[in-house]
Amino acid sequence: MGIFVNSDNSAFQVALNSEIYIDKTGLLTYTNKVMNTLQGYICNSRPRRFGKSITADMLTAYYSKGCDSGNMFSGLEISQSPDFKEHLNRYDVIHWDIQWCIGAAGGADRVVSYITEKTIEELRKYYSEAIPSDTCSLPEALSFICNATKNKFVVIIDEWDVLIRDMAANSKIQDEYISFLRGLFKGTEPTKYIQLAYLTGILPIKKEKTQSALNNFDEFTMLSAGRLSPYIGFTEAEVKELSERYQVEFDKVKAWYDGYVLKNCQVYNPKAVVSVMLDGEFKSYWSETASYEAIVPLINMDYDGLKTAIIEMLSGVEVKVDTSTFGNDISNIQSKDDVLTYMIHLGYLGYDQTKKMAFVPNEEIRQELTKAVESKRWNEMFLFQQESERLLDATLDLDEEVVASQIGKIHDEYVSVIQYHNENSLSSVLAIAYLSSMQYYFKPVRELPTGRGFADFVFIPKPEYKNDYPALVIELKWNQNAQTALQQIKEKNYPESILNYMGNILLVGINYDKVSKEHTCRIEAYGKN
Repeated sequence: MGIFVNSDNSAFQVALNSEIYIDKTGLLTYTNKVMNTLQGYICNSRPRRFGKSITADMLTAYYSKGCDSGNMFSGLEISQSPDFKEHLNRYDVIHWDIQWCIGAAGGADRVVSYITEKTIEELRKYYSEAIPSDTCSLPEALSFICNATKNKFVVIIDEWDVLIRDMAANSKIQDEYISFLRGLFKGTEPTKYIQLAYLTGILPIKKEKTQSALNNFDEFTMLSAGRLSPYIGFTEAEVKELSERYQVEFDKVKAWYDGYVLKNCQVYNPKAVVSVMLDGEFKSYWSETASYEAIVPLINMDYDGLKTAIIEMLSGVEVKVDTSTFGNDISNIQSKDDVLTYMIHLGYLGYDQTKKMAFVPNEEIRQELTKAVESKRWNEMFLFQQESERLLDATLDLDEEVVASQIGKIHDEYVSVIQYHNENSLSSVLAIAYLSSMQYYFKPVRELPTGRGFADFVFIPKPEYKNDYPALVIELKWNQNAQTALQQIKEKNYPESILNYMGNILLVGINYDKVSKEHTCRIEAYGKN
């Protein structure tokens, strides 16, 4: 048993000892299935605080010969699998945490030589006769062992991409590291000594030209998590169970920490969910483990449409993004789409794979992004917020003329990139125009099912503001009139769906006239019977 080779199960035991542990051992059913196949090369990338290290520790505890984990896993999901015991503690496991290795090696430039030397040194304790004394290549050492004993290895790399991210400007370190990984995993010879390879980090594998640097790996990412989706974060069913156990309001947990859309489920931020259950305080826990300073240089890049896209998403609008242009190399970001794709991998944006749209996933991230934007003191953002605040104040004051003029002003001066063509474009402008409301209201609900139809927008106040701010039910019309919009709200009973939530409700009808190019507005306080 060593630091890297056949380590024990103590790290995973720490997770099991915790007050809240969500069983994700179902992932082992998949890794068992792909053992010793071409699909047994896995790169599972996800943001910080999404359980990367716990998963790596789980794999080590289950597969490593260096421990006896039968009792540890006996009550968990994997114990119900028919092949549970077949793979339990049966393999030579090599587990590296590259972040830790940087410090232990004395610098990023020594990581490859450090893990090579230390791992070969530990392997000699098990297989001294199989490894020639002059061997200094780790892939070669593994090949010698396999040829002599027929034993294959499980290789687990945590924070695999830290040298790609942190050493983005140092091509020498990156090239040496990628070459090391290629030698370890690519080609015919590695298939003889690799039983399973599992890489986890924030970024997918770096692309070189049009191909992945390790194109024999199956990648599961925040863009496409596939069958591993339920193991990326906490599922809704898991969060509901925790909310019931700790008597925390589930709908509020959902608004604050949900929103990551994966193939067949939405997942929640695990660290934030655990924190709110134990602390009972709804706030952003993001900055405790990941500073927004990491994205400040990105959102301040002067790419066409980037700042408008950020403002749109902060306002609750989804933005189209082409994720194919990003090469997983932060030293080579060249467009708005590259920035947005990187932010998806970091967890600052959610991504809808079907619609190919990016968005701010929840209230926690909206607060962090707002801090990042404000820290750069964008002049246009500061002025835009002032105009948005005037719009909200005018709405609450039932000042129809000012509301109409403010919407027009915000469109002309700040989001003119959105050209008016129909009600959809008008709704995009409106969502952006009411950005300031996000301080007091949850993300606006689009097309909320109501009495006899769908309201265009419903703004519901956060609980702490419900006595001071009314709910807003907004209907938009294109080339008709604002009174017609207001009348539709009444006739179709749009307020009915939120009567149980709010006290006061304002009905807002807005129209844009294509000929005069002017907005008009009608506002009424809704009177309950």
